[in-house]
Amino acid sequence: MVPEAEVRDVLDELQRLRARVPLLSGALAASTDGLVLAHDTPGVEAEGVAALTAAALGVSIRMTDAAGRGGFRELLVRGGSGYIATYAAGSSAVLTLLAEDRINVGRLHLEGRRSGARIGELVDAALERVERPVPSRALPPRPTGTPNRALPQRPV
Repeated sequence: MVPEAEVRDVLDELQRLRARVPLLSGALAASTDGLVLAHDTPGVEAEGVAALTAAALGVSIRMTDAAGRGGFRELLVRGGSGYIATYAAGSSAVLTLLAEDRINVGRLHLEGRRSGARIGELVDAALERVERPVPSRALPPRPTGTPNRALPQRPV
């Protein structure tokens, strides 16, 4: 699970991306297993898109492996009225962009790759902190051979 502060940073990145690329109609960051991390997708069911992204990602990974093309980087789907582009975002997340048909695909890839890298850094760093918590400040261990005695009491 990604902490709330990083989720806010991811959402900020999605919103900045949409501001830079006006023909984007939606942006979604999800885990590779299809859970929404953050989204800016007006009029689109983010959970459904995230689940479908995970399914497409699974096929894409198998395809790149079978064709000997290395690890997954990106996927572009063109529909009758626009594009859906998915980019790797670190080791455990993906960025999916919804774009209008008139978008400059080169610009879509340029901005999508940059944002995917930034989101990947945020998510991977957050997951690393969660998986490797900071050790608590414990009392030093007692020397071996010392009996477990109570502290001396002050005379009354």
